[in-house]
Amino acid sequence: MRIAIYELRFILTVYISNYRRRTEAVFLLFLIFLGLCIIRLLYIQFFRYQYLSGIARRQHSLFMELEPRRGTIFDTMLKAQALNLPADSLYASPNTMDEKEKSAAIGKISGILHLNPAYIKDRLDRKKSFIWISRKIPPEEAEAINKSKLKGFGFMRESKRSYPNSYLASHVIGFAGLDNVGLESTEALYDKYLKGEPGWGLFLRDARQKKLDLWDKMVLPKDGYNVILNIDEVIQYIAERELDKAFKTHHAKGASIVVMDPHTGAILALANRPTYDLNDHRNSDKDAMRNRAICDMFEPGSVFKIVTASAALEENRINEETKVFCENGSYRVANHILHDHVPLGWLTFRQVIEESSNIGTTKVAQILGAQIVSRYVKLFGFGAKTGIDLPGEIPGQAKEPKDWSKTSIGAIPIGQEVGVTAIQLALAISVIANGGQLMRPYVVKEIRDNYGETIRKFSPVMVRKVISVDTASRVREILTGVVEEGTGKLARVSGFSVAGKTGTGQKLEPNGAYSHNKFVGSFIGFAPAQDPVVVIAVIIDEPHPYYYGGVVAAPVFSKVAADVVRYLMGKEPRSAN
Repeated sequence: MRIAIYELRFILTVYISNYRRRTEAVFLLFLIFLGLCIIRLLYIQFFRYQYLSGIARRQHSLFMELEPRRGTIFDTMLKAQALNLPADSLYASPNTMDEKEKSAAIGKISGILHLNPAYIKDRLDRKKSFIWISRKIPPEEAEAINKSKLKGFGFMRESKRSYPNSYLASHVIGFAGLDNVGLESTEALYDKYLKGEPGWGLFLRDARQKKLDLWDKMVLPKDGYNVILNIDEVIQYIAERELDKAFKTHHAKGASIVVMDPHTGAILALANRPTYDLNDHRNSDKDAMRNRAICDMFEPGSVFKIVTASAALEENRINEETKVFCENGSYRVANHILHDHVPLGWLTFRQVIEESSNIGTTKVAQILGAQIVSRYVKLFGFGAKTGIDLPGEIPGQAKEPKDWSKTSIGAIPIGQEVGVTAIQLALAISVIANGGQLMRPYVVKEIRDNYGETIRKFSPVMVRKVISVDTASRVREILTGVVEEGTGKLARVSGFSVAGKTGTGQKLEPNGAYSHNKFVGSFIGFAPAQDPVVVIAVIIDEPHPYYYGGVVAAPVFSKVAADVVRYLMGKEPRSAN
């Protein structure tokens, strides 16, 4: 019995001893595990804090750049020509969507937005918490998507550039891209003023990545400044209306018109044909987007005779009544025979310009000599950029006397062997209209902030004095005669006198020869003749079947001058009909 008790006592002692050891072992393991956890927590707290906090922030907050409002472009009467309107942009959070939800969304969104399903699938397959699906979509499409209640999709309010007058002044205003960055004309050249400065914000999301209308941090964007043009919407409309009629009536390849204040160089209207819709520029032909008035060069023909006439009077080589024999329509210059449009005999110098005699003008140029003619060509601004504040201007072409051929003295004074632009011709006729000064043309009048305070103002700039006031006055009288008695009769305006010059330039064929069926018809002038308030240059490229400047371009000048002068004098322009 005692033996059994001792054995039992021994067994209990061994069991208790083993139990204690096991308990101590388990406790030690838990103690070691707790220590490891504490070490891990300390490691996370001190060494992985920033990394893990970043993950948490990315999961519960979304960084968004806040778009500034792009500045408005106004005409001189503060009528908006380009402005921003609110628009919704669709984004997705692919990381919050399963494959079934993505497949359902692809079908619905592609049908509503008319997007390629493959494009949407590619966007949703990216492992991102934010990705754009479509920017600045129409309101009706945004509403349809909202009604679909698709998981993982949301809208961000942005702004979209809008042009209320569509085609009007398109080559002056230009356009901005999807991200409100200026890409053409004024939108591009003054982008640094218009675009503003973006802000940013962090908006909060719940555990399901659904956006909450709560902002964690925010820096507000700085809106862009507003640009005020010299362009007058009414004058621009009048100019485009008449240019468009001539472009279509004469089946022309192209056309340009420039309307300018001769005393300041302010551009009141500038237009080209063909043209394009600023609201649909992505589907427009590149040729229609070209600003022909500043980037197309052509031989001007007889409008260029104002340079020779001015030089002759300024240099006192001849006067208005000096007689010139026009050789009855045929005159040899070196190895070339020069012709007039009709045979002419003895004419006064005034009549030489009125009748646009090539021979009479060449004879006067021969009296002056190549050096003087070339100097006045440069003084009038030909062969150099005008400095207009629009991108893409070319300098044209004016040869140095050392590069003249033996026949150049019979070509350059009558507008051949020289390349000009419409804006250069407008400035050249302004010299006559304003008393002899070459002005720098400018489109933008001033830049203002949203409170109406002027940030920058642009003032008239005189480039140089070209001729005296007396010479300008005398040439003005001759150009008035061109309209009253000479080749520019179709430019006359009822109610006041105008002055100007016709031109018909032959275009060059690819082989270098002058074409016999491709011409540029032009008219440059100002009104009223004695107290000019506006100069107008009209260029019609390859009109047919009629091509003389006095026939295709002068009537455009007449109609535009009539309405613009009446408008500037506070009277109602005539009806569009």
